[in-house]
Amino acid sequence: MIPFDVFPSVCRLAGSVTGRSRGEHTVIYGRKFATGLTALALGALTACNGAPSPGGSPVGGGGGARPPTAAADGPSRASRNLPNDRSLRGKVIVVDPGHNGGNGGNPSYINRQVDVINGRKACDTTGTATASGYSEAAFNWDVSTRLVKELRARGARVLLTRTNNTGVGPCITERAAIGNRAKADAAVSVHADGARPSARGFHIIQPGRLRGHNDKIIAPSARLGRALRDAYRAGTGVPYSNYLGANAIDTRTDLGGLNLSTVPKVFIECGNMKNPGEAAKFTDPKFRQRVADSLADGFTAYFNG
Repeated sequence: MIPFDVFPSVCRLAGSVTGRSRGEHTVIYGRKFATGLTALALGALTACNGAPSPGGSPVGGGGGARPPTAAADGPSRASRNLPNDRSLRGKVIVVDPGHNGGNGGNPSYINRQVDVINGRKACDTTGTATASGYSEAAFNWDVSTRLVKELRARGARVLLTRTNNTGVGPCITERAAIGNRAKADAAVSVHADGARPSARGFHIIQPGRLRGHNDKIIAPSARLGRALRDAYRAGTGVPYSNYLGANAIDTRTDLGGLNLSTVPKVFIECGNMKNPGEAAKFTDPKFRQRVADSLADGFTAYFNG
């Protein structure tokens, strides 16, 4: 077995947190505003089987209803239908599952402030959840581990920014730093939104220009965003967002995870967890596999288009 490369988590703080925060951002009338802070050295997972490392600090807050892992639903599309597909051979990709299941029990850690170039933001946030209690952190983790498996089947070297869904963080600064240190060819942060129930659809968040800081990644990040958008729409059938962005693309300079990245990177909001129809899809493991397949197709298109 190929060993895991892990940056262990070290948070033991306790507490409680309320509100509708998610990812590195907080929902206000369906809009996410950046938060951010400090670095937590969590795992950059490199095992070839796509399973999460047991590393990290399991603490409180299990992250809501726990979905089956990728392995529980059988082989991915790549392993079933693309046994010889090595279209991503040699590419280094970072997959960042937004939030973490233990964040809610550790407000003093995740609320610490950190510099994100154009401001100071909270280290991390708790994420949103469906009406039934299925957490965004759990969704992000499940989709991300499936995506890792799919990308590795196509030949990529893939790093995860956290090693489980029971720990805390890492902070948005460290999430960006993992990709920067790896000199990744591309990175994606996986999220789901928590807007008003009538809002629907998915959107990509791409970095806006911060002159002198991220000029070199603006164009490739935009190409990556379009490739993931097109593949996600085609593969899942989820419509473009009807409440944010233009043609499912939103450009922002208030997210530390993008501001601090030196490699091409985007966020994807896979849909709205507060919308009953989209929530029903997110709780279906077969749909989550479609999400992973579609995102892998997007990376393949980006690198081979």
